[in-house]
Amino acid sequence: MAASIVSQTVARGLRGASAKHLFLDKFKCAQVSSRRWLNLQEYQSKKLMQESGVTVQRFYVADNAPDALQAAKRLGAKEIVLKAQILAGGRGKGVFDSGLKGGVHLTKDPSVVGELANRMLGYSLTTKQTPKEGVKVKMVMVAEALDITRETYFAILMDRACNGPVMVGSPQGGMDIEEVADKTPELIFKEVIDIFEGVRDDQALRMAANLGFKGPLERQAADQIKRLYDLFLKVDATQVEVNPLGETPEGQVVCFDAKINFDDNAEFRQKAVFALDDMSESDPTETEAAKWDLKYIGLDGNIACFVNGAGLAMATCDIIDLHGGKPANFLDLGGGVKEKQVYEAFKLLTADPKIANNSAANSWRLVTMPQC
Repeated sequence: MAASIVSQTVARGLRGASAKHLFLDKFKCAQVSSRRWLNLQEYQSKKLMQESGVTVQRFYVADNAPDALQAAKRLGAKEIVLKAQILAGGRGKGVFDSGLKGGVHLTKDPSVVGELANRMLGYSLTTKQTPKEGVKVKMVMVAEALDITRETYFAILMDRACNGPVMVGSPQGGMDIEEVADKTPELIFKEVIDIFEGVRDDQALRMAANLGFKGPLERQAADQIKRLYDLFLKVDATQVEVNPLGETPEGQVVCFDAKINFDDNAEFRQKAVFALDDMSESDPTETEAAKWDLKYIGLDGNIACFVNGAGLAMATCDIIDLHGGKPANFLDLGGGVKEKQVYEAFKLLTADPKIANNSAANSWRLVTMPQC
């Protein structure tokens, strides 16, 4: 699995961590990427796919209710899906502070889209992946709702064991792929991609067949797979994950939802993509840390952790937790750290109210661990 994906898993696990031995038990082999990862909104990822010839639903975006209403009328679709655009999962089951339940709504009446958008835009949506106070919605996506006859899973990701990209697919889409791998591993199919040849026709067709596409749909799915690989190369992605890659009753293969992760080291040649990065939902301290190439994640304890090495940082947090303490943060300086970075790291730590308050009470504690 790509390092950037693992780092996000680590970050999600560290936030709100309370169980003992969490770090060692869940993230033994995790690696944190050297840079802050790029996050794109759903509509931004779909636009990149669209530009590469990948089939997605027709959609518009709007930042106000009248525009959302006009977009719904312009689509002229039998059914419309309205989606709040935030960088968090579980939107469908989320709740707005306006009282509206659900960040995803289906309707066959375009006239109600404006009213729904009015109760989404400018309000905070709380889901299982957002902070307690939720995230303010600034944009909605108005898209054509398509029926899905069958859902499959498809991804292309960088794999160190194979020294390059690998295709991973399963006919069991629309659900957690880890669960599929755990319960029915025989339904996970892999194809190693030769970096010099790219995705061969026979590989694309074999994967399409393994995903369960039949007849003309098999060739159509194979074409979508090759186009997704073209996108993977074009934007310097570390992963392109489509879940679900589905088929419709009309005989279309459509990428209904996608997550794209990027190689941050390629920012210098992907300026247009990185310019799409929305920093407004990022934690200000994490954003400031990223400016200095520091990995910082705020936690809810009062013992500051200042460590050189991600694995050692997780082990340190685990040791603190084991002995009844609570880490105030996860701060990894990484290898090759410079004096200025150390200075900025101390500034980040002392700016934390939890730590600052403890300092005033002469009970501030800092754990520093050298890299072994």
